[in-house]
Amino acid sequence: MGEQFADAPPSVRPPEDRLDSWKEIAAYLNRDVTTVQRWEKREGMPVHRHLHDRMGSVYAFRAELDTWTRSRNLRAAQDNENNPPSANAPVAPSGSTILTSRRWKFVLPLAAGVALAIGAYRWVQRTEYFWRNPISEARFQTVTDFDGAEQAAAVSRDGHFVAFLSDRDGQMDVWVTQVGSGQFHNLTRGSAKDIANSSVRTLSFSPDGSLVTFWLRKQGSASGSGIDVWGVPTLGGQPSPYLEGVAEYEWSHDGSRLAYHTPGPGDPLFVSSGNRRVEGPPIYTAPSGLHSHFPSWAPDTAFIYFVQGSLPDKLDIWRIAPGGGTPERITWHNGRVTYPVLLDRRTLMYLAGDPDGSGPWLYSMDVERRIPHRLTSGLDRYTSLAASADGRRLAVTLASPKKTLWRLRIPASPAEVSGPTRISLTTGTGFSPRLGPNYLLYVSSSSTSESVWKLANGVGTELWSGQGARIFGRPAISPDGRYIAFSVRQHGQTLLYVMLADGTNARVVTDSLDLQGAPAWAPDGRSITSAADDHGVPHLFRVPVDGRSPTLFVQQYSADPTWAPDGRFVVYSGADIGTTFSIKAATPEAATQPLPALTLTRGARHLAFLQGGRALVFLRGEIQHKNLWLIDLDSGYERQLTNLTSDFDIRDFDISPDGREVVLEREQERSDVVLLDLPRR
Repeated sequence: MGEQFADAPPSVRPPEDRLDSWKEIAAYLNRDVTTVQRWEKREGMPVHRHLHDRMGSVYAFRAELDTWTRSRNLRAAQDNENNPPSANAPVAPSGSTILTSRRWKFVLPLAAGVALAIGAYRWVQRTEYFWRNPISEARFQTVTDFDGAEQAAAVSRDGHFVAFLSDRDGQMDVWVTQVGSGQFHNLTRGSAKDIANSSVRTLSFSPDGSLVTFWLRKQGSASGSGIDVWGVPTLGGQPSPYLEGVAEYEWSHDGSRLAYHTPGPGDPLFVSSGNRRVEGPPIYTAPSGLHSHFPSWAPDTAFIYFVQGSLPDKLDIWRIAPGGGTPERITWHNGRVTYPVLLDRRTLMYLAGDPDGSGPWLYSMDVERRIPHRLTSGLDRYTSLAASADGRRLAVTLASPKKTLWRLRIPASPAEVSGPTRISLTTGTGFSPRLGPNYLLYVSSSSTSESVWKLANGVGTELWSGQGARIFGRPAISPDGRYIAFSVRQHGQTLLYVMLADGTNARVVTDSLDLQGAPAWAPDGRSITSAADDHGVPHLFRVPVDGRSPTLFVQQYSADPTWAPDGRFVVYSGADIGTTFSIKAATPEAATQPLPALTLTRGARHLAFLQGGRALVFLRGEIQHKNLWLIDLDSGYERQLTNLTSDFDIRDFDISPDGREVVLEREQERSDVVLLDLPRR
């Protein structure tokens, strides 16, 4: 649409808005360099790093710093502020100034009182002393207690009905219950496939509560054009289309206006008055490579709030006027942010994960003061949030996922297929498996950190761990099997490590990139290819293992690389469009490498080569449930390798070089729907 906003790339910002060094940033904020560097590291002050020229140099924008300064909790900065000057003692009056001195006796206490009042007001504003947790006196009640998963809970406007997704009957269906009845009804009964998508609000109610609406991706659709919103009567009946070609929607509180976005690039956002769909341009489209989800009306219809950023975990909440214009950033988590709801004109609640990957947790803020408050603690993960029209009843889903590793033989004939068998581990969890020479590599987690483990001859050995460390993507084993590379998020930084296969000599090879996804060894073992965030868009970089500076490799949107064994090309995933993305390839010189057309659904970014690089193994299926497939890169012929049951959800895999054995990461989610009834305020 050509509209610019606070996080626009530098090419579209006025030059006078930019500060090009720590010294300039410190001078603008009237602080020393050490202080602003501490703010950037510990409190997320928006500072950017150059990636294409001198590594490590920084810059910032005045507009972003102004917004961040208004939103942060200034208590941490009070040590750097000047104390207000104390008043001088009054001079003893002479005979000729008795009247004046008497006036000062009244003026000085009054001035001191005013100063104290101003200081108290500023302190209250900065500390939000009168802020109260909106759920501190809530009454909790568990709605479901099924085996398996319940997801995407929605509550009707009057708070009387709750809808949710559940696999209680074997596959994911739309269910509904009347609060307090204890009765549950399966509304879709297997008639709707591929209805789970954690990146959008998949369930809702029509304004009058007569319909439960749900997100649906048509079977066999290879692009975002196969996405619609369907509706089914709350009291039971036949599902039918509700908003065709729409990915998400939200009616205003009075039911007179509709905000919705389509699944096209940038998730174009539209607003209509009464009609289901409008002709004409959208009020907003996200920049290339970014997504804009979870539209939510403010109660007074002054703004539409939404989540924008790069999926899955570089997101924040923004808002825009219904007539369009420049969006305004509300939060600065730069993490996994979802499900914003407004309890009233000022009270925003939402889900957000921590920078280390833990969570998501419940958060709340006053949208005028914009200081985020985490409302929950413990090990529970919150996966959805919804509210009734009056903001007094909330529906959340609490999840406890479990990750395990399984082994499966791939027979020469489909008739010989056998079921997977679980791998016995000495650790509580196991995920991100990698097959090395006579050993299995995987990641395990505890409540405070994650670690790299090796399983050889039935014996598990911890190779690396770090306090507060979260390993993202997946480890990578060098072509000769002697080295292991892995990416870590720790103490507010992303670090790329390399160590020997026995866990010794671990060292950081780069800390200057905002790494994303999994690393991949180049076939010659001299460098590692990894995606890094560059102004909100991931690009592939080459990272030499000898300590030299990383260099840009692929300039277009690119993530999760995998090199062909002979080094002729690297395959990677492109940008999401709707719920799908395409697989692309580049030569070592960054030229485009032709590939058979291959479009996959979200959650299937890992690829593996077989047959010396002539075949590619990948995950294909619904967002929730997938199987392993193989494509011949010469002919484009595809065939299915596994046929797993609907409750066996693969999140990652690795396959042996001969293609006869595969290790699977299975995720099982135990979750329930919980209601929170809030007292009147």
